[in-house]
Amino acid sequence: MPQSRLTKLLAVLKKRYGTPKPRVGERDPFHLVVGEMVAYLAKDDLREKAFHALRKQVGVTPEEIRNAPLATLTAICRLGGPVAPQHRAERMQLAAAIVIDDFGGDLNSVLKWDYQKAVKALCTLPSVAEPGADRILMTCGARPVLGLESSALRVLCRLGYGEETKNYHKTYRSARNAASAELPKKAAVLTEASLLLREHGKETCKYTVPRCEECPLTASCNYFNARRGPKPSSDRSLRTRLRAPSTRKAPE
Repeated sequence: MPQSRLTKLLAVLKKRYGTPKPRVGERDPFHLVVGEMVAYLAKDDLREKAFHALRKQVGVTPEEIRNAPLATLTAICRLGGPVAPQHRAERMQLAAAIVIDDFGGDLNSVLKWDYQKAVKALCTLPSVAEPGADRILMTCGARPVLGLESSALRVLCRLGYGEETKNYHKTYRSARNAASAELPKKAAVLTEASLLLREHGKETCKYTVPRCEECPLTASCNYFNARRGPKPSSDRSLRTRLRAPSTRKAPE
C-alpha cells in the first residue's frame, strides 16, 4: 500500500529530529494532567526537572498532591516557569480532589470508557479541553485518536490539513480529522506523529517568525507557497510583454 502524503512528510521530520522523546507522565493520565500544570510555557527539560521535583518532594498520586502544603507545590511549580506558580499549584490540588471525589482516586478507569464519555470526563479536570483529552487517550494507548498541541496544529494547518477558522476547536477537529484519514489507526503511531509535528512547530514552523529558509517541507507547504507568491515570469515572457503595444491612453 503506497504511503500517504502525511506519512511521507512525517518521515522527513523524523529524519530531521529523530525519534521523539515521550512526554512527562507518559501512559498515566493523572501524571499527564499534572505534568501540564507543574510547568507552563517551559522547555521539556525544565518540565522534566519540575516533575521530578514533584515526585521527590511530594509524590505524584492524587492523595499526595491534595494533601501537600500549597507553599511546597508553589515552589515546585516555580521551577517550571515564572507564570502564576501558585495558581498552577492550586489547580493541581483541584485536579487531585476531582480525581479522588469523582473517579475513586484512579483516573486510569477513564481509559476503559468509550471515547465520547472519556473525553467528557477528562474535560471536567482543570486546564483539560478536548485536545488535551485526546492527547491523554492517545498517549496512554487507550484510543487511536490524534491529539494535537497548538504547535502541532499550526504545522498541519500550514501544510493544508483541515480548515483554519477563528474558532480554535473547529480548526482543531478539522485538522485532526483530515490528518487522521492519512495515518494508521494505531495509538503509538499517532503519538509519534503528534510529537514530531509539535517539535517541528516549536523549532522551525514557529508562530510569528517561521524559519521557512531551513524547513524541509516547503515544497509541500501551502503557507510557504502562499507567502512566496506567484513565480517570477521568465525572461522570455517578460520580453514579450515589453514588446506588446500598450493599451493605456497616453496622458493629454
